[in-house]
Amino acid sequence: MSLSQRQLALLLIAPGLALVAALFLYPLCFSLISAFTGPEGGFSLQAFGKAWELYSGDILFTVIIVLASCLLTGLAAIVIAGTLTLGENRYIVGTLKALYRWPLFIPFIVAAQCMRTFLAKNGLMNNTFVSLGLMEPLQAMSFLDWRGIIATFVWKQTPFVALLLAGALAALDRATLEAGRNLGASRMRVLVELALPQVMPQLLVALVLSFVTMLSVLSVPMMVAGSQPTMLTVDMAFRINAYGDYATANALGVITYLISAGAAIIYLKRGMAKEGTP
Repeated sequence: MSLSQRQLALLLIAPGLALVAALFLYPLCFSLISAFTGPEGGFSLQAFGKAWELYSGDILFTVIIVLASCLLTGLAAIVIAGTLTLGENRYIVGTLKALYRWPLFIPFIVAAQCMRTFLAKNGLMNNTFVSLGLMEPLQAMSFLDWRGIIATFVWKQTPFVALLLAGALAALDRATLEAGRNLGASRMRVLVELALPQVMPQLLVALVLSFVTMLSVLSVPMMVAGSQPTMLTVDMAFRINAYGDYATANALGVITYLISAGAAIIYLKRGMAKEGTP
């Protein structure tokens, strides 16, 4: 008996669906049920109350860190993508094109370890400044705190956003950009006033994806800044490893889901408003 095309397609995607169900859907459902279940087994918001009482400062810290990282990542990506597509110095463009994508292939845990070596009080950055005579050894200070987290996130995510943005800019009608140049506008003005408004949806997609990625990273806040306040991923790991408190950890996870969903909803509402959808 021969299989229909639809049955064959379902058969081919069945292993992938089973993997998604086992590794994503089941843990998601388990964490949601655990977060809303009280010690006696009934519905309860006790875990959320405990999470807010203990980690409200870390929730605010996480949102600020991720938003600041997204803002700086977007600005850096705009500069890189604008240089790649509108730059006229072939040596600068060629060098930038060869270098800017390297962090894409480095895992977050490796990036965090590199930043520990680079941003420490006696790290590579401070030692370089001292050797160049730009600062005294006693002036060296550690950046292994919230600044290190932001620096790591921006360094790691900028190539991803810049790659998507550069592709969108390269696909634009060059006649419009050249017309602006012919009328005397600088490259910066052409980029900001003519090119960026046309590729804003692509930029927002890249930033939303980066927002969710940075929100879910554990290695960077744990390795770069081990002090308080810290990010929610570290708090979740601590509740499980130190206390076996899955309820509070899952409540923090649900809060993280809601923050991620908020970023996605803002993007979707902006997209629908632009298309005139009521």
